[in-house]
Amino acid sequence: MNRVDKVIGYFAPEYAKKRAQARTEIVRQEKVAQVLAQGYGSHGASRTKKATALWNPDIGDADADIHDHLETLRARSRDLSVGGSVVTGAIKTLRTNVVGTGLKLKPAFDKEFLNLTDEQAAALKKQIDREWSIWADSKNCDAAGLNDFYGLQQLAFISQLKSGDVFALLPLIERPFSTYDLKIKLVEADRCSNPNGVSTDKVQAGVEVDADGMVVAYHFSSRHPGSGGVFWGGEQEWTRVLARGGKSGRYNVLHLMESERPDQRRGVPIIAPVIEALKKLDQYTEAELTAAVIQSMFTVFIETPDEDLDAFGLEPPDTDNIDDGYADPQDIKMGAGTVQKLDPGEKATFADPTRPSSNFDPFVTAILRQIGSALEIPYELLVKHFTSSYTASRAALLEAWKMFRMRRVWLASAFCQPIYEEWFVEAVTKGRIDAPGIFDDPAIFRAYTKAEWNGPSQGLLDPLKEVNAAVTRIEHNFSTAEKETAELTGGQWESNVQQRSHELATLTRLGLTEGAKSAATASPAPSNNGDEEDDSDDQ
Repeated sequence: MNRVDKVIGYFAPEYAKKRAQARTEIVRQEKVAQVLAQGYGSHGASRTKKATALWNPDIGDADADIHDHLETLRARSRDLSVGGSVVTGAIKTLRTNVVGTGLKLKPAFDKEFLNLTDEQAAALKKQIDREWSIWADSKNCDAAGLNDFYGLQQLAFISQLKSGDVFALLPLIERPFSTYDLKIKLVEADRCSNPNGVSTDKVQAGVEVDADGMVVAYHFSSRHPGSGGVFWGGEQEWTRVLARGGKSGRYNVLHLMESERPDQRRGVPIIAPVIEALKKLDQYTEAELTAAVIQSMFTVFIETPDEDLDAFGLEPPDTDNIDDGYADPQDIKMGAGTVQKLDPGEKATFADPTRPSSNFDPFVTAILRQIGSALEIPYELLVKHFTSSYTASRAALLEAWKMFRMRRVWLASAFCQPIYEEWFVEAVTKGRIDAPGIFDDPAIFRAYTKAEWNGPSQGLLDPLKEVNAAVTRIEHNFSTAEKETAELTGGQWESNVQQRSHELATLTRLGLTEGAKSAATASPAPSNNGDEEDDSDDQ
């Protein structure tokens, strides 16, 4: 304590005490600042720099950061997907490239483990293909009777992108003219919610977990929260559905979502990170379009003492949005090539909007590149505008297809494969497929139900180059003919070979030589003739 403090303490002890406490607090803050300024405290975690002093987000778990905001995120995501061209294009681009016409089943059972001969394996494959087609190619697989299995794939995938997740129930429903009882009932994300809006430690956002954190059940409301019945006071009831059967272990509910954090129970819309940017871009685009339209409406204003001069070329006021249908007679709409009368002394003044803005296209392009980066869709593919070189366009497509393949594998494992396994069980139980010992051992069950799911091919920018590259990979054993066929055309190599053999035999039988030479005698050198090149590739 210095002399000044001693004097103050003698005459005003309470004030001296406050000075001492303030000095102690200053010293403490300086020490805290020194600690915070160490390591990341002087960079990304700094609370003293101007750039980050006011940036203090809270730390929350998945429930606080995600689940509490899902209703708003879903509503905004769907609104942008309905009225926003960018979001609509992005979602349909994902749908078309990931699902396309549907992921097709290719049985890949382990014939060696099952001790099947080649003849038995071929017979089993034909049997599975035939029975699967009966169920998957018809609308009998849909509980609503509206889509076949491939249409349900598209619907489930799009719903997951827009809402963050979607649910598929797998009830057994007997119906006339339906060979199989297994049905798929898609349930929108909003209907999975807490009963009466009350959450507990075990039930969050409609998902119930046990003490170990495993999902054991889902709670579905009887109506969509935005339906008319709920709006007009209809009763809302919740049904608890077990995720899997207690005894059988069969799937009752399939939950399609992408997890971002541990303990996350619900998914978020794919555009959630860029919703704000997309909305502002939509508003900016609309403002520029409106300004350009207004500027294009050339209007002449005439000031005259003649009161009989009527304006012409103008549109009447819009009364559609006025409750009583009344509008001010002085209110008019601007029109193209119109003339408007002004009273003496009145003057019309307009600000020059200089539309369209020269910065509009560069700015929109820059924003779209950032949005495309967040969605893992290259800018060229997002706007369907390919003006770069072949190398740049191919690089963009290859990068996009990394994401497409990842999502395709996810859809196959989360949706297609579990449903196929449930269907296979019913087919065996009903005696329509012969699979001895399938219920004796999980390994045998896996060996029978193993499958591959192939979707549409990537497409070719330069068919000649890419086909020759595929042939080279096969010749050097870097790939297989089956894999390359699926990648290039989305077809099946074995089916192609059988069909090609039939075609060659037919040509030979009819005495035709054009296109009938075998692959062994075909010239391997590439030809400048596109038709000849296609023939040699097919053979």
